Order: sequence, then C-alpha cells, then structure tokens
Amino acid sequence: MKILFSGGGTGGHFYPLIAVAQAIREKAKERKIIPPAFYFMAPSKYNPRALFDNDIEFIAVPAGKIRRYFSLLNITDAFKTAYGCLSAIMSMFSVYPDIVFAKGGYASFPALLAAKLLRIPVVIHESDSKPGRVNAWAGKFAKKVAVSYPDAARYFKADKVAYTGNPVRSEIAQPLTNGAHEFLKLEQKVPVVLILGGSQGAQKINDVVIEALPELLNTYQVIHQTGRANLQEIQSTTKLILKDHPYSYRYHPFDYLDALALRMSAGVADIIVSRAGSTIFEIAAWGIPSIIIPLPQSVSHDQTANAFAYARSGATSVIEEDNLHAHILIEEINRIYSTPAIKETMKSRAKAFARLDSAGVIADAILDIALEHEK
Repeated sequence: MKILFSGGGTGGHFYPLIAVAQAIREKAKERKIIPPAFYFMAPSKYNPRALFDNDIEFIAVPAGKIRRYFSLLNITDAFKTAYGCLSAIMSMFSVYPDIVFAKGGYASFPALLAAKLLRIPVVIHESDSKPGRVNAWAGKFAKKVAVSYPDAARYFKADKVAYTGNPVRSEIAQPLTNGAHEFLKLEQKVPVVLILGGSQGAQKINDVVIEALPELLNTYQVIHQTGRANLQEIQSTTKLILKDHPYSYRYHPFDYLDALALRMSAGVADIIVSRAGSTIFEIAAWGIPSIIIPLPQSVSHDQTANAFAYARSGATSVIEEDNLHAHILIEEINRIYSTPAIKETMKSRAKAFARLDSAGVIADAILDIALEHEK
C-alpha cells in the first residue's frame, strides 16, 4: 500500500500530516496490515528531520500562491503552478499511490489535481472554520472530508464530511511536568504565562509582551517563543528594559520550542497567549486556559474565524490585534488567573473541544479507502 500526503508551507499543515502518518502506522499494526509506504509531495520538505524520522519519502513539486490582492507575483506564480501540476502528474503516475491525503492550501493543489486526473482516491482535511479555495474545490471530488471545526461542515456534502478535530502529533499531545521547572529554569511556586507566536514569532505580540514585562514579572514567570529571527533583538531590548527589575530572571525567551521544551512548557503553564493557528488544538489537548490573538482579517480571515469559533466553546478569551495593548493583555491575564471559576471553566471546555482521537479516526478512514482501492 502506498499513501501520499500533500500540504505544507506552514506547521499548521505539515504537523497534522505527520500526526496522521504516525496514526496510520499504529492502525496498520493493530489491523495486521503490511506497513504502507509514505510519500510527501510539496514545494519544500518544511521539516526534513520529521520526514526522516517517520520514513516519508519527499517528492518536490513547485506550487505558486494565488494572492487575494493584485501582485505581479500572481502572474509568475501561475506559471510555477502550471509547471508544478505537470510535475505532479508525472511523479504521481510513477508512484501511483492508493490514496492521497491532503491538507489543502496552495502547496497541495498540484497533487490534488494529479490525483483527480489519475482517479486516485482523495481524503482532505480542513483546519479552519471556513475552507480555503483549494479544499472547497477538492471537497467536490474527495471521498471523505475531515474538518477541525463544526462550523466548516456546512461547506461540504453531509454524506462525506466528518467532524474529527485537528490531529496533534503524539510527541506533544501530553504535557510533561516532571523535571519541567528544572529544565526551563523556573521557580516552583510562581505562576507561568506561556507566549506562543508560532515558529516564526509574531511581531505585534512580541512588542506588546516586551512592553508588559515589567508589570507581568512582578506576579508571573514568562516563557516566550519569540521566533528564530527575533530572539537576538528581543534579548538586547529586554536586557535594557529589565536592567534594574528585581524579577528580571523570571523572563525566559526562546527562539523556538522543540517538542520536549513545548511539552514541558505546557506542563507548567497556567495561561497561554497564542495566535489562532493549529496551536489552538494543542492548547485544547493540554486543557490550558488561553488568550487567543488572531491575525487581523486583512491578513488572515481564517484566524479571526478560528479564534471566535474556539471562544464560543468557552475555552478561551480573544483579543483582536487592533485592540491589543500591554495594559489590556495584563488585565486579561490577571482576570483569568485570579478567577478560579473562569480558569476551571476554560480548562474543562478546552478538554471538551479537543478531539484526541482525531489522527486515529482519519487514519482508519484512509486505510479503509486505500484497501478498497487496492482490490
């Protein structure tokens, strides 16, 4: 059996594919199926180590973006996409997988088109509360459609859609508490705020956090994922701002939190401040109260819709970026932490929102369809 994955470009697309690949291997063992061969078709490897560790062969296929605004890059990217589609058809014909599982987005368009033309079964997964253009198109011929948010189900045919939640990698699904304070150099009895701006960081969140630090550190310890490009500048700035602060040692900036550091951070965090990407589902799986700051609608309509869809569950508080200021962030952190009823409600609602079986449910569907295609 051969299974081809497609997507990528962001961790929000790439890591759920890894989670599903891991679940397929486990399900294949349970069902006594010969372990399938895995392929990943995308413009880039995104995380080569994750592909290597999960024995997934990479197939490079270019793909261009279609921007929602006028740009000359739309013209050049159209040629890139056309070439990518031809390349995808030839590569997919050579491999001829039994099924294609795609996350949508521009990166998966060539693979999805090739699968449609070659009549290879397709399963797609939609991460957002409203599908993007590629998944809206692919949903018309996909065998099954998995959605992360119940709101997204109405955009697809009822007989092929399933609310599965978003797959979370097995290596980060469970927080770690043992040794976390020592590993992260934290005090034992001081509450922890974890700031996640994504692997690339988030400039607006970083700026507001830096402004809020002198007051926050009087009460909290702060673990701050700054983004790789931002760490040095933030360290220089905070060194000056916190020069005479009695609790400057409570600030812990990291360029990037790997799986171990992320699990340990989740194990000690009292509140998480985050963007509204796929991290929402990790926060839900951890059952931690949160403050979600979506990208503005002018940049990403998805994140705003996702944030409020999660907020309707009662698991989080949303601050829109236009309203984000240091004093507002501090007040909201204090409000959540100092009100036990709010904290407990957010914890229970987050756990209820999480679908910890998401990767397994999708894996079973993929195997069922792939086995049918083999006949």
